[in-house]
Amino acid sequence: MSQNIELVIFDWDGTLFDSVGQIVASLQYAAQQFEQPLTYEAAKSIIGLGLPEVMQILFPQVPHLQQEILQCYADHYVANSKGDAWFQGVAELLADLKQQGLKLAVATGKSRKGLDRVLAQTESHDLFDITRAASETKSKPDPLMLQEILAALNVAVENAIMIGDTSYDLEMAQHLNMSRIGVSYGVHSIEILQQYQPLTIADNVQDLHAYLQNVLNVTALTES
Repeated sequence: MSQNIELVIFDWDGTLFDSVGQIVASLQYAAQQFEQPLTYEAAKSIIGLGLPEVMQILFPQVPHLQQEILQCYADHYVANSKGDAWFQGVAELLADLKQQGLKLAVATGKSRKGLDRVLAQTESHDLFDITRAASETKSKPDPLMLQEILAALNVAVENAIMIGDTSYDLEMAQHLNMSRIGVSYGVHSIEILQQYQPLTIADNVQDLHAYLQNVLNVTALTES
Protein backbone atom coordinates (compact mmCIF):
# COMPACT_ATOMS: atom_id res chain seq x y z
CA MET A 1 0.00 0.00 0.00
CA SER A 2 1.53 3.28 -1.10
CA GLN A 3 -0.83 5.99 0.14
CA ASN A 4 0.29 8.40 2.82
CA ILE A 5 -1.47 7.28 6.00
CA GLU A 6 -2.41 10.20 8.25
CA LEU A 7 -5.35 8.81 10.22
CA VAL A 8 -6.16 5.47 11.87
CA ILE A 9 -9.80 5.02 12.92
CA PHE A 10 -10.67 2.30 15.43
CA ASP A 11 -13.88 0.65 16.43
CA TRP A 12 -14.08 0.32 20.24
CA ASP A 13 -15.83 -2.81 21.56
CA GLY A 14 -14.15 -5.99 20.35
CA THR A 15 -11.34 -4.09 18.63
CA LEU A 16 -9.67 -1.99 21.34
CA PHE A 17 -11.76 -2.93 24.37
CA ASP A 18 -12.37 -6.46 25.67
CA SER A 19 -16.08 -5.99 26.43
CA VAL A 20 -17.95 -8.38 24.14
CA GLY A 21 -18.64 -10.96 26.86
CA GLN A 22 -20.16 -8.39 29.21
CA ILE A 23 -22.24 -6.78 26.46
CA VAL A 24 -23.75 -10.16 25.61
CA ALA A 25 -24.34 -11.02 29.26
CA SER A 26 -26.08 -7.69 29.86
CA LEU A 27 -28.26 -8.04 26.76
CA GLN A 28 -29.30 -11.53 27.83
CA TYR A 29 -29.98 -10.34 31.38
CA ALA A 30 -32.23 -7.54 30.10
CA ALA A 31 -34.06 -9.91 27.76
CA GLN A 32 -34.67 -12.29 30.66
CA GLN A 33 -36.18 -9.57 32.80
CA PHE A 34 -38.83 -8.98 30.15
CA GLU A 35 -39.25 -12.68 29.30
CA GLN A 36 -37.84 -12.30 25.79
CA PRO A 37 -35.82 -15.11 24.18
CA LEU A 38 -32.26 -14.15 23.21
CA THR A 39 -29.44 -16.54 22.29
CA TYR A 40 -25.77 -15.83 22.87
CA GLU A 41 -25.07 -15.77 19.13
CA ALA A 42 -27.94 -13.40 18.37
CA ALA A 43 -26.79 -10.99 21.09
CA LYS A 44 -23.18 -11.14 19.94
CA SER A 45 -23.97 -10.67 16.26
CA ILE A 46 -25.38 -7.15 16.64
CA ILE A 47 -22.50 -5.66 18.65
CA GLY A 48 -21.29 -2.62 16.76
CA LEU A 49 -24.68 -1.23 15.83
CA GLY A 50 -26.26 1.74 17.59
CA LEU A 51 -28.35 0.77 20.61
CA PRO A 52 -31.74 1.77 19.13
CA GLU A 53 -30.96 -0.39 16.09
CA VAL A 54 -29.93 -3.25 18.41
CA MET A 55 -33.30 -3.10 20.17
CA GLN A 56 -35.20 -3.04 16.88
CA ILE A 57 -33.33 -6.07 15.55
CA LEU A 58 -33.39 -8.18 18.71
CA PHE A 59 -36.87 -7.32 20.01
CA PRO A 60 -39.09 -6.41 17.02
CA GLN A 61 -41.98 -8.29 18.59
CA VAL A 62 -42.23 -5.90 21.57
CA PRO A 63 -41.64 -2.35 20.29
CA HIS A 64 -43.41 -0.96 23.36
CA LEU A 65 -40.78 -2.57 25.62
CA GLN A 66 -37.64 -1.65 23.69
CA GLN A 67 -36.83 1.48 25.67
CA GLU A 68 -37.25 -0.33 28.99
CA ILE A 69 -35.11 -3.26 27.81
CA LEU A 70 -32.46 -0.80 26.64
CA GLN A 71 -32.40 0.94 30.03
CA CYS A 72 -32.19 -2.41 31.82
CA TYR A 73 -29.28 -3.43 29.59
CA ALA A 74 -27.46 -0.15 30.17
CA ASP A 75 -27.88 -0.32 33.95
CA HIS A 76 -26.65 -3.91 34.09
CA TYR A 77 -23.68 -3.21 31.81
CA VAL A 78 -22.49 -0.19 33.80
CA ALA A 79 -22.84 -2.08 37.08
CA ASN A 80 -20.93 -5.13 35.86
CA SER A 81 -18.34 -3.91 33.36
CA LYS A 82 -15.86 -2.17 35.64
CA GLY A 83 -13.32 -4.93 35.06
CA ASP A 84 -13.40 -4.57 31.28
CA ALA A 85 -10.18 -3.22 29.82
CA TRP A 86 -8.19 -2.83 26.63
CA PHE A 87 -6.96 -5.96 24.92
CA GLN A 88 -3.35 -6.76 25.72
CA GLY A 89 -1.06 -4.63 23.57
CA VAL A 90 -3.57 -1.87 22.77
CA ALA A 91 -1.92 0.73 25.01
CA GLU A 92 1.43 0.11 23.32
CA LEU A 93 -0.14 0.18 19.84
CA LEU A 94 -1.89 3.50 20.39
CA ALA A 95 1.16 5.09 22.02
CA ASP A 96 3.36 3.99 19.12
CA LEU A 97 1.00 5.34 16.47
CA LYS A 98 0.66 8.61 18.36
CA GLN A 99 4.42 8.93 18.70
CA GLN A 100 4.75 8.59 14.93
CA GLY A 101 2.53 11.62 14.47
CA LEU A 102 -0.58 9.84 13.24
CA LYS A 103 -4.06 11.12 13.97
CA LEU A 104 -6.21 8.62 15.88
CA ALA A 105 -10.00 8.39 16.01
CA VAL A 106 -12.78 6.18 17.38
CA ALA A 107 -15.95 5.31 15.46
CA THR A 108 -18.26 3.27 17.68
CA GLY A 109 -21.78 1.99 18.06
CA LYS A 110 -21.73 3.07 21.71
CA SER A 111 -23.70 6.05 22.94
CA ARG A 112 -21.77 9.24 23.69
CA LYS A 113 -22.40 8.74 27.40
CA GLY A 114 -21.08 5.18 27.24
CA LEU A 115 -18.05 6.14 25.18
CA ASP A 116 -17.12 9.01 27.47
CA ARG A 117 -17.34 6.64 30.44
CA VAL A 118 -14.90 4.11 28.95
CA LEU A 119 -12.57 6.83 27.66
CA ALA A 120 -12.36 8.07 31.25
CA GLN A 121 -11.95 4.49 32.53
CA THR A 122 -8.97 3.95 30.21
CA GLU A 123 -7.66 7.51 30.63
CA SER A 124 -7.47 7.78 26.85
CA HIS A 125 -9.33 10.99 25.97
CA ASP A 126 -6.10 12.69 24.97
CA LEU A 127 -4.96 9.82 22.72
CA PHE A 128 -7.70 10.42 20.18
CA ASP A 129 -8.03 13.45 17.96
CA ILE A 130 -11.77 12.84 17.59
CA THR A 131 -14.37 10.27 18.62
CA ARG A 132 -17.79 9.62 17.17
CA ALA A 133 -20.60 7.69 18.86
CA ALA A 134 -23.68 6.26 17.20
CA SER A 135 -25.99 8.35 19.36
CA GLU A 136 -24.75 11.58 17.72
CA THR A 137 -24.77 10.42 14.09
CA LYS A 138 -26.06 7.51 11.99
CA SER A 139 -25.39 3.92 13.07
CA LYS A 140 -22.96 1.70 11.21
CA PRO A 141 -22.82 0.56 8.46
CA ASP A 142 -23.89 4.00 7.25
CA PRO A 143 -20.60 5.80 6.51
CA LEU A 144 -21.70 9.17 7.93
CA MET A 145 -19.57 8.93 11.10
CA LEU A 146 -16.48 8.27 8.99
CA GLN A 147 -17.31 11.22 6.74
CA GLU A 148 -17.70 13.43 9.80
CA ILE A 149 -14.34 12.29 11.19
CA LEU A 150 -12.58 12.93 7.88
CA ALA A 151 -14.14 16.38 7.55
CA ALA A 152 -13.34 17.41 11.13
CA LEU A 153 -9.68 16.40 10.77
CA ASN A 154 -9.36 17.57 7.14
CA VAL A 155 -8.04 14.18 6.02
CA ALA A 156 -8.73 12.69 2.58
CA VAL A 157 -10.37 9.27 2.55
CA GLU A 158 -7.36 7.73 0.79
CA ASN A 159 -5.16 8.76 3.71
CA ALA A 160 -7.20 6.93 6.36
CA ILE A 161 -7.63 3.33 7.56
CA MET A 162 -10.61 1.87 9.44
CA ILE A 163 -9.99 -1.03 11.84
CA GLY A 164 -12.80 -3.12 13.26
CA ASP A 165 -14.03 -6.55 14.30
CA THR A 166 -17.43 -6.58 12.59
CA SER A 167 -18.96 -6.51 9.15
CA TYR A 168 -20.56 -3.19 10.13
CA ASP A 169 -17.11 -1.58 10.52
CA LEU A 170 -15.74 -2.90 7.25
CA GLU A 171 -18.91 -2.27 5.24
CA MET A 172 -18.98 1.31 6.53
CA ALA A 173 -15.44 1.86 5.25
CA GLN A 174 -16.12 0.00 2.02
CA HIS A 175 -18.95 2.44 1.22
CA LEU A 176 -16.29 5.18 1.03
CA ASN A 177 -13.62 3.02 -0.57
CA MET A 178 -11.57 3.57 2.59
CA SER A 179 -8.77 1.12 3.36
CA ARG A 180 -9.83 -1.28 6.09
CA ILE A 181 -8.43 -3.93 8.38
CA GLY A 182 -10.39 -6.64 10.18
CA VAL A 183 -9.57 -8.24 13.51
CA SER A 184 -10.72 -11.78 14.25
CA TYR A 185 -10.56 -11.66 18.07
CA GLY A 186 -13.82 -9.71 18.45
CA VAL A 187 -17.34 -10.40 17.19
CA HIS A 188 -17.52 -11.59 13.58
CA SER A 189 -15.74 -14.53 12.00
CA ILE A 190 -12.90 -14.37 9.51
CA GLU A 191 -15.28 -15.68 6.84
CA ILE A 192 -17.70 -12.78 7.39
CA LEU A 193 -14.92 -10.16 7.54
CA GLN A 194 -13.31 -11.44 4.32
CA GLN A 195 -16.48 -10.55 2.39
CA TYR A 196 -15.54 -6.86 2.77
CA GLN A 197 -12.07 -7.22 1.23
CA PRO A 198 -9.92 -5.94 4.10
CA LEU A 199 -6.21 -5.37 3.59
CA THR A 200 -5.63 -8.05 6.21
CA ILE A 201 -7.33 -9.74 9.15
CA ALA A 202 -5.27 -9.67 12.35
CA ASP A 203 -5.66 -12.51 14.84
CA ASN A 204 -4.45 -10.43 17.81
CA VAL A 205 -3.34 -6.91 18.70
CA GLN A 206 0.33 -7.80 18.25
CA ASP A 207 -0.31 -8.91 14.65
CA LEU A 208 -2.29 -5.73 14.05
CA HIS A 209 0.57 -3.63 15.43
CA ALA A 210 3.09 -5.41 13.23
CA TYR A 211 0.96 -4.98 10.11
CA LEU A 212 0.42 -1.28 10.73
CA GLN A 213 4.12 -0.79 11.37
CA ASN A 214 4.87 -2.44 8.03
CA VAL A 215 2.32 -0.23 6.24
CA LEU A 216 3.85 2.89 7.78
CA ASN A 217 7.36 1.78 6.87
CA VAL A 218 6.31 1.13 3.27
CA THR A 219 4.70 4.57 3.14
CA ALA A 220 7.83 6.23 4.49
CA LEU A 221 10.00 4.45 1.91
CA THR A 222 7.65 5.44 -0.90
CA GLU A 223 7.77 9.09 0.11
CA SER A 224 11.57 9.27 0.49
